[in-house]
Amino acid sequence: MKIDRPRILVTGAKGQLGEELCRILGPQSIPADLPEIDITCWDSFQRFLEDTRPTAVINAAAYTRVDKAEDEPEQARAVNALAVRHIAKYCITNGCPLVQISTDYVFGGDQTRRTPYSEEDPPAPVNVYGATKLEGEQEATRCPRHIIVRTCGLYGRLGANSPGNFVETILQKARQGQVLRVVNDQVCCPSYVPHVARAILFLLENEYWGTYHVVNSGQTTWFDFACTILELAGLDVPCIPISSAEYPARARRPAYSVLDCSKYLHLPGAPPLPPWEAALREYLANRTNRGGSG
Repeated sequence: MKIDRPRILVTGAKGQLGEELCRILGPQSIPADLPEIDITCWDSFQRFLEDTRPTAVINAAAYTRVDKAEDEPEQARAVNALAVRHIAKYCITNGCPLVQISTDYVFGGDQTRRTPYSEEDPPAPVNVYGATKLEGEQEATRCPRHIIVRTCGLYGRLGANSPGNFVETILQKARQGQVLRVVNDQVCCPSYVPHVARAILFLLENEYWGTYHVVNSGQTTWFDFACTILELAGLDVPCIPISSAEYPARARRPAYSVLDCSKYLHLPGAPPLPPWEAALREYLANRTNRGGSG
């Protein structure tokens, strides 16, 4: 009897996470991304789904321009929520799993919070981006076999459609001799893309349905993260801590959005999520070995 190999559709395939997922999956992946495939154009995207007939969908596509989303909420909602509704319908009709990538920004409404959020904590987003990603989670749960992966501050090899990442921004500005001003009152846990990608595929392969938090362990502020980047890269430039109030941003950010990954880490055989410091060292070492950025 012939057994068809899995065909896993990865939306956002030219982003950091999507590109890494496709790299690991190899010929099992069906990459989809702009400009060829637009998940918000449902008629053409549905034809693409019917032509490719994926056995699972990992939706790594997202509208991630947090500040701009405040001024164009409908565009953010079209990508982060309404497109997920249509993808979920396809998965329900065809009996295939849906993996929805989400964010720590579904939290943040509790300004006094200083302990990591579990999957059981009620979401309370503080900006349009977080609200649309939460709506996308709710749409994904319509699919009986769904996995929601919340992560934070992704950095990895830059994909063709990647706007960049925090690490590369800090390195670029430092090498240009710029004085860095970085917020020191937002606590989170930046995460290395390959570690998150392996966790996602582990959850899918083992059919661990439900919601999971997947970030590198520990917590830091963006200022301390920037200082560690500079130290490990051997760059000596001024780095000044500032408050969120001093940083000109259109959208409000969570003051604390650290995710508790205990649920994931207690799964038998789960790939580890190393401390963020070790993950950053690994990224910088791999970056050096590749001879450039990304």
